[in-house]
Order: sequence, then structure tokens, then C-alpha cells
Amino acid sequence: MRIEDDSKLDYKDVLIRPKRSTLGSRKDVELEREFTFRNYQSDSGEHYRGIPIMASNMDGVGTFEMADSLAGMGLFTCLVKNYETDELIGFFGKDKGSRTENVAYSTGITSQDFEKFEAVYKQTGSRLKYVCVDVANGYSERFSDFIKQLRDAYPGIVIIAGNVVTGEMTEELILSGADIVKVGIGPGSVCTTRIQTGVGFPQLSAVIECADSAHGLGGHIIADGGCTCPGDLAKAFAAGADYVMLGGMLAGHDEGGGEIITRYFKTGEVRKTDAGLEDLVEERKFVNFYGMSSKAANEKHFGGLKEYRSSEGREIQVPYRGKIENTIQNLLGGVRSTCTYAGAKKLKWLSKCTTFVKTSEQFNSVFADH
Repeated sequence: MRIEDDSKLDYKDVLIRPKRSTLGSRKDVELEREFTFRNYQSDSGEHYRGIPIMASNMDGVGTFEMADSLAGMGLFTCLVKNYETDELIGFFGKDKGSRTENVAYSTGITSQDFEKFEAVYKQTGSRLKYVCVDVANGYSERFSDFIKQLRDAYPGIVIIAGNVVTGEMTEELILSGADIVKVGIGPGSVCTTRIQTGVGFPQLSAVIECADSAHGLGGHIIADGGCTCPGDLAKAFAAGADYVMLGGMLAGHDEGGGEIITRYFKTGEVRKTDAGLEDLVEERKFVNFYGMSSKAANEKHFGGLKEYRSSEGREIQVPYRGKIENTIQNLLGGVRSTCTYAGAKKLKWLSKCTTFVKTSEQFNSVFADH
């Protein structure tokens, strides 16, 4: 056993210091990024171009409907793992365009997962460009071996792999064949891994460390989890993330599906009626949202929790938010504003323009209360 004494930071522990800027307006900020991928082999020389914000491969977020909506705005979606083979063939087989460039197929690491991917790829070919290999614990030898197997079999796909939180494992996954490494263990709004296991890593520090390791090898990273507001999204990019993945912030929208639940709350106010005073009641709408290692997810997809494991996610009700467009406008507006404060005309420059200021415990306490 040993203890690392240097401090590790979450998004809440820092602010971005403002600097003089020549930018005259938020509209002058360029949010699109272009990436080429280290291990992806293509004769066409294709690369990625878009706004590098991703919808997470979670129920209620990583849906076909969400993918179509976000692709139209230049954003990316990692689909949930649980679509059937025929559904995936139908989705990726409809057209090439935006689905090729803005959507990832998601998979686990079993032999059945590999066979399912083979069946889909056989029918869709180059229309399926991105695959997200997603496990809760990216530190197993079995996981690295699967990435190698997938890379050897399919040199013409972009492989996203995770989750990890340290530089050495980021390097191992890239050297095993991954192009993009997903970073984050335990920071998500419906994840209880840190509570159940005591395992994790403060997300801002994880992003900084993993980005440094990935970029040294020509790889890329996704900051996955821990964002609760547009400012956190900006901090993730400022810390060196190439992409930022969102779950809870994109939950509760029409495109995510799910039953809309109506609840009624007393407002604490009253009105006068012929029968006397009457409590005023407010109607609010919610949608269920849960972690993909939660009891709810296991019951839906795997027939319940296995006897050897516990739930590492919670189920909550998030406010119903309607269409996704307004939420995306708010997110992008926040990031553009960050860039103007930091003097970054392009999103790709933000990490070079950023100075983080550590906040005091007193500030964090006050901020949390609001």
C-alpha cells in the first residue's frame, strides 16, 4: 500500500482565469475540431470534423433518435449496446453521410459481442466507421486483448475504448489499437462506483493526465462523466479533452425516449375560492434515468443482478426537457463564452490559453448550496 500526496482535482475545484482577448463576439469562436486517428487505416484519408461533444451510450441518451438529431447539429452519439442486430443493420444501412461520421456502434468484450459486431459490419461495411468498446473497468488484460483482436480484424474502423483514468493504461490501450480512450471512473451523476468500491480518480486530474499520455502517442481522449453544467464541459476541454461525453445533461429529452411521469407539488401558496382557501399545486414532468451498472439496467437487459455483484448505479428522475435543441444551444453558448473569456478563438486553442485557479473549500461549499 502507498499514498499519493499530490492533490487531485475535480471540475468543482477549479475556475478558469479570464485573460485579455481580441475576440469581439462569442459568434467568432470556432467550436469544430478536426482529428486524424493514429491506428485507423483508410485509403481515402478520411478524418473527423465536427463539434466534439458526445451523447453517452446510456439508456435514454444513446438512442437512434438522439443520434439523428445530434448529427444534424454536428455532434456525436455513442449508441447503447442493447439494440438488436437487425435494428443496427437497418440504422447504419440507410445512408452513409452523417451516420458514418457522427455515430458509434457500442459493444462489450464477450465472444457474443464480437460475433454480433461481425454480423452488423458484414451488412453495413464502411457505413459503420466508429465502434465504442465499453466496460466499467478498463484495467483488465482481457479488455486490452479484445482491443488487439478487434484492431487486427478491422483495421478500417476507429476504435473508442474505456473506461480508464490513468496515463499508463491510456498508453496501453492506444498501443493495443485504440484511437480514442474514454476517461472516467465514478464521476457520473448516476454512478455509485466510488461509493460501492472506493475506486476512482478526480475527473479533472484524470483528464489532464490521460490527455498528456494520449497526445504523446498521437491518440485522443474523451472526458466521460462528471459534467453538471456548461462550465464543467468547458473545463474538460480546457484540461485537454478532445471530446466530452455527456449522460445526465442530455437525459430527459424527447429524443431519448422513456415514459414521461407527471407529478404534482404544493407550492406553499394558497388562493381564495368559494369553498375557502385552497393550496396551489404545480405540475412537473420527469423521466427516469439510471446508470448502466444499476439494478434497473441489469433487470432490463440481463434478467437482474448476478449473485456475485452489486449495483454500481442509481435510478433517478430527471426533469422532462422537451426537444434537445435548446439544451445544445445552451451548452454551446457556454463553451463559446468560456473561449472569449480565455482568449481562445478556436476550441482547439482553449487548453493552451487556460490557467486554472484552485478554489477554496469555502467557495466550493457555497457553490454547492446553489
